[in-house]
Amino acid sequence: MTADLHDLVRRWDAQQAAYIAGREQRFTAMLDVLELTVGGDATIVDLGCGPGSLTRRVLERFPRARVVALDYDPVLLALARKTLSEYGERVTVVDVDLLDPHWTDGLGALSAAVSTTALHWLAPDELLRLYARVHALLTPGGVLLDGDHFRFDDRDPVLQKVALAHDERTQQVAFAAGAEDWATWWDAARAHPALSPHVAERDRRYGARTSAPATTVDFRLAALRQAGFGATGTVWQLLDDYVVWAQK
Repeated sequence: MTADLHDLVRRWDAQQAAYIAGREQRFTAMLDVLELTVGGDATIVDLGCGPGSLTRRVLERFPRARVVALDYDPVLLALARKTLSEYGERVTVVDVDLLDPHWTDGLGALSAAVSTTALHWLAPDELLRLYARVHALLTPGGVLLDGDHFRFDDRDPVLQKVALAHDERTQQVAFAAGAEDWATWWDAARAHPALSPHVAERDRRYGARTSAPATTVDFRLAALRQAGFGATGTVWQLLDDYVVWAQK
């Protein structure tokens, strides 16, 4: 059954890549910046870890790193716990709601915080509060890396159109090559005997939540500065897909 779950993570990565053209390049950029700033002997929190895609890459790249992987989705948490268990005490998977003001309780000081394709679920005011709480957790010199689509707005109509066309082409090519879409992957996850017991709780937690408005990269950078970070910037970009960086 564990092999089936590892295959489900592989399929997750494939369906995510259908929506994110530079997903692996984004991961690599984040890992490179971690290496050059906090080094490999670090304690890192993964905000919205999902099934552990970024956490696994951090642990593989940095054999002495320790990761605290946080998420609120019971299905993805179960998948992460089962497929990351090979890393033993180097990884801790925690069920936590990032909207809870006490989510940082018990975490202790951190070298870095990372997130990818997760924090867009937060409303702008929620994101600002999250960044401030992360800033408080980080040791001096600690960094935050947030990789996601930060959509162009009406100030950039040409790039907005190009980015949309690029997304559509990426999906067409991936699906034609056999990649699953979001709904198909979730159908498989819900039906898996190791994950199906968590489906009802997932539906309860997310049933009343609504999508947050899209934010631009300049909003993200301004929010990081407002949260107290002294240095901020963009360390990777492919159209409206970015990795933003901030250092305490």
